[in-house]
Parts: sequence; structure tokens; C-alpha cells
Amino acid sequence: MRTVYNILFTILFWLAAPYYFMRMRRRGNWTQGFGQRFGSFDAKTKQSLSNRHVLWLHAVSVGEVNVCTQLIRALEPRLPNVKIMVSTTTTTGMGELQKRLPPHIGKFYYPIDRWRCVARSLNTIGPDAVILVEAEIWPNFIWRLRDRGTPVFLVNARLSERSFRGYQRYGFLFRQLFASFTAVGAQNEADAARLRELGCRPEAIHVVGSLKFDAAKVDQTRRLDVPGLLAQCGVPAGAPVLVAGSTHAGEEVLLAGICQRLRKRFPDLFLVLVPRHFERAREVGRELQQLGVDLAYRSEMTPRTRHPAGSLHCLLVDTTGELRYFYAQATLIFVGKSITAVGGQNPIEPGALAKPMVFGPNMQNFADIAAQFVAQGGACQVKNGEELEQAFALLLGDEGRRTELGRNALAVVQQNQGAILRTVDMILSHLDGSELFIAPAPTA
Repeated sequence: MRTVYNILFTILFWLAAPYYFMRMRRRGNWTQGFGQRFGSFDAKTKQSLSNRHVLWLHAVSVGEVNVCTQLIRALEPRLPNVKIMVSTTTTTGMGELQKRLPPHIGKFYYPIDRWRCVARSLNTIGPDAVILVEAEIWPNFIWRLRDRGTPVFLVNARLSERSFRGYQRYGFLFRQLFASFTAVGAQNEADAARLRELGCRPEAIHVVGSLKFDAAKVDQTRRLDVPGLLAQCGVPAGAPVLVAGSTHAGEEVLLAGICQRLRKRFPDLFLVLVPRHFERAREVGRELQQLGVDLAYRSEMTPRTRHPAGSLHCLLVDTTGELRYFYAQATLIFVGKSITAVGGQNPIEPGALAKPMVFGPNMQNFADIAAQFVAQGGACQVKNGEELEQAFALLLGDEGRRTELGRNALAVVQQNQGAILRTVDMILSHLDGSELFIAPAPTA
């Protein structure tokens, strides 16, 4: 099995490499740490790991980094003598790691799943335990950890219907990998049932809730002056601001058209678009300009930039890691990837800010969470673009309704918090007796 996988992976890797390298280049800053993807580390990193017990956490990209940050803050006091190393796959994820975590936490790129690259990374890092945030399962990585006898944890595990079917289809490969996990923290009973079907040992599965409710805790440190930016865009004080977060292809044009029509009733309405992939921003900008939308790019805003009042309709955010700051200043929020794309994006962060939000029918990746918000009156879910426009018009004209939605959304978030501590307890209970020094649990 391993031989066949490695032959197929090598062939597919070289076929796909030009596309992925081009994509990395478009995102920028791709050369820094590039060798780490192949298991090559500098002397400084190796020295920092010398004679240390190491805990390796992996967060694929920005969303997982947010969860990982909160998890580390809870783990660190309980593992005072352990070196924590965090890997990520994307350059945007690395940017967030650098912003959010202090220098003593090691940060590096996850290796591609060629057995030599994985072996070099594991030999350098030498982890005593590994924590994977959400489900990204790479066979060589799990195989090598199992061969080394290293405990592997899967936390905040969720499985969309699409992912579940994919793992089932290749069960001959993945069942033994899922069975290798020391412990798994599932978000809900439905995910737990799917994980059991995929091969996870029943005794290894713990339903702890979604860590994203804890990760959405509001950061009181303001790193971006959004009110100042809006003023520079000529947005009048008190004007309604619609923030569309993590949008996908087709949604930006849809939203721009809706806002053009709504300005007949709300003339000061201002749209902030934050595409999920910032490298799409120029393409999106050209599409909007063809519709007659006057816009500015976030990356071109400087302290001296000034636009006359009413001259702009839209700010297009072509930077990363700033969405939560725009959410905090929103009158109304649209959660992207839910109208013209499938899967949905995270609705918890708007809820934690007590903001009224609207999303479309396609929230498969957050189905249980989205259903909670809707059932408890903390979000408005629509079926299509026509209903989306109607919902925007209703909420923009009814401050009381917006306040009620936001208040209910915050209540949902608060009811679901605590998963981080339950996950930490799960991990440490399985490490009890290992070489990792575990400090006593903090007293209340």
C-alpha cells in the first residue's frame, strides 16, 4: 500500500506542481521558508530544538490558525517545559502565525507528503506528540508517526458530506489512518458517528464541541483603524456599512448589484468586500468597475489617502488577516461562499461581535453551527439572491431587528464556549505518564 501510494503521489505531485507554485507566487512571500516544505531547516531552528521535548501542532491556514492560537494559550501553562512548534500550509497562515504567536513558539511550513520530506521534518522536529487541527490527513505523515510510536491527536474534527464520501471511497487507505489517532475531539455527535464509520476507535472519540466558538473571543487590541479607513473613503459618520466576508466568485458582482439598487433607499450605503482569496481582488475589481462601481483597494490606502464624500461605493480588501476588524465596524454582515459557491464560511466571528448576519443556503461546512444561529434567531438564512436583497433591505431599515439578531447570535456563541478546555483535558489525559511534563490543572 505504501509503495503504491508513494509512486502515485510522486507522479501527481510533479503534474500539479506548476499550478501550485504559480498560485504560491501570486500570493507572494513564497520563497521564505520554502525549504521547510521539503524537510530542510536552518541551524537556528535545529539549535532551538536541541534536547527539548516538542509538541507539534498543525494548522492548515488562517481559520485553523485562529483555533490553534487559543489552543496553545490553554496548553502552554500545562506544559511548561515543552517546546511548542506550529506548522501551516499557506503563506497567509504563516502571516497569521507570525502576528498572533510570540517568538518563542516555533513556526514552520508543513512538509509535502513525500516520505523523504516527511522523514526529514520528523527527524529535525522530533515531536513527542502531534496535534492536527481539523481534518487534513496525509498518509505518509501518519504512517511515519505511527512507526515512531508518536501520539497523534485530531482536534476540532468536522466532516462535511463531501469529505465523508471521499474518505469512504478510499477507505482501503484511510481506515487504518483514522484508527491510528490517539484521541479525536469531534464537534458534535454527527461528526463522531462519521468518524467511527471511517475507522476511528470508538473509545478514542470525544464530543467536545467546536473550538471556533472559543477562538472567536474578541481581541481588544485594535490593529487596524477601520473607522479611520472608512473616513478616508469618504463614508459619512453613521452611514450603513455592509461587510461581505470571505466571498467567492460570483458573490461580489451579486452584492455590488444589490447595493446599487438599495442605494436608492439608503443613499449612504457603503460596501466592504473581503474575498476569501485576496489574489482574486484585481479580477473582482475589474468586474465591479464594468458595473460602474467606484471602488478603492485596501492595499492602496495610505495615511494621506483622501476620497471626497460620496465618491466611493466600495472598499475592496486585498490584504489578509483584517476581516475581523471590518466585521467589528459593520452595520450588517454577509457570510460568503454561501450563495454562488458551496460550503459556507465561519459565522461564529460575526456572532461573537453581536453583529446581525445573513448567509445563503450553502453552509454545508458549518451546517450544525449555522442551524443553531438560525434556530435561535441569531442569523438570517436566505435561498437566493432575490431573498438576499429583501433581507438586506429589511435589516438596513430596522435597527431594532438588527440589534435583536446580534444579541441572539452572541448568546449562541456564549452557550457553546468551553471546547478549548475540554480538548486540552482530553489531550493531557492521554499524555499522562509520558515524558512530557504536565503541570497540575489550574484551580478555579
